Formats: sequence, structure tokens, C-alpha cells
Amino acid sequence: MDIGGSGIKALVLDEAGQSVTTRSRVKTPKPATPSAVLEVIVDLATAKGEFDRVSVGFPGVVREGVTITAPHLDPSWQGFKLAGALQKRLKKPVLVANDADVQGFGAISGKGVEMVITLGTGVGSSLFVDGTLFPNLELAHHPFRRGKTYDQHLNNAALKKAGKTKWNKRLARALQTLERLFNYDRLYIGGGNAKHITLSLPSHVKIVPNEAGLLGGIALWR
Repeated sequence: MDIGGSGIKALVLDEAGQSVTTRSRVKTPKPATPSAVLEVIVDLATAKGEFDRVSVGFPGVVREGVTITAPHLDPSWQGFKLAGALQKRLKKPVLVANDADVQGFGAISGKGVEMVITLGTGVGSSLFVDGTLFPNLELAHHPFRRGKTYDQHLNNAALKKAGKTKWNKRLARALQTLERLFNYDRLYIGGGNAKHITLSLPSHVKIVPNEAGLLGGIALWR
């Protein structure tokens, strides 16, 4: 399962992490309270048929199955025991992680310094060294320029307000800053707004499909 600010997605994987069903997507309910989102997840999971365990990507900081932050969902997510609530509803083992972390597991090669950013309702980020995750990297809320954060300059609302041309210029500057800061070997860009990228990307920067945010779920159980 992949919970986003605008959509909730579901896919069934085999033990090798390969998809065995098509991806389903339902709009995120408004307001996106825990109870409303749980109903959508249960409906999506039930419609997928048989499964043995559940991986969930969540747009915020997650510790031991508890959602600590949720900037683009309802405030009532703070301190919500998502893994436990889903396990009770679905009667299956559940693991929950930050959505950009899950996307990273679905995209990385496992060699060198690899970074992932997701561009959607908000901005997500994750960092890996030789396949090992450095958790809870909330780059989105770090100051970027002119007193605003990466999220404020590059999220979906900023794209709509600034337009694609200006948004791409901001993204180009952000990528330059991130490369100087993290000295990554590879950068992967995902999320629904990656399709709006028009700037020329260097060979070590790659746009990855949205499915990576679901395919990485199998890695949570390794």
C-alpha cells in the first residue's frame, strides 16, 4: 500500500518483489483522517484477493509502526498506531515505513551513495549507502531558499502557482544543491509530478515510475 496526499495505491507482490496484480488507485479522502484512510486501505486490500502480509508507505515520519508526522494529511495522524490498527483490521502482519524510503527500496541498485526524492503533493526524500537506509531524512522541511523549504518551493501547490517553467528552474537549483551536499553516486526522482520535469538530467539522475513506491514494500520484510 502507498498512502499519498492525493491518492492511495495498492498492489500485490510475490516473494521476489514482482507485481502479480495491476495497481489500483483511489483518491485520498478529504479530510484524510486515520479512520477514513483505513477504510480505503481495507477496501483496496480486500479487492486484491489473497495476500500474506502488508507493507505500507506513509507520507511522514514513522517509528515502529506509529506515524509521527503527516504534513499533508489530517493532524490527527500524529502518534497514530497505523501498523497495529491495520493488523487488527486485516488480520495480517503489517509493516509501515516512510513512503520515500519504500520508493527507494524499489529503485536503488544497492551500491554506493544513492538518494531518492519524490515530487507529489509534498516532497519526500531518502538516502542509502550500499543499500543501507538512513531513516527519517525529512529534507522537505529544510530551508532551501528565500526563507522557504524544499517542500514549499517544489510541492504540488507550488507547481500549480508557479507554473511548470519556473518550477523546473527551482528543481534544477535544488538538484545542484543536493548534489553538492550529499555527493551521491545516483539520484532517483519519483512521485506523480516527476512527469512534469522538462529539464535535461545528467546520466546519474533517473526518473523512476510510481510503481517503485509499491515494489519497494517487499524490502521491509528482509
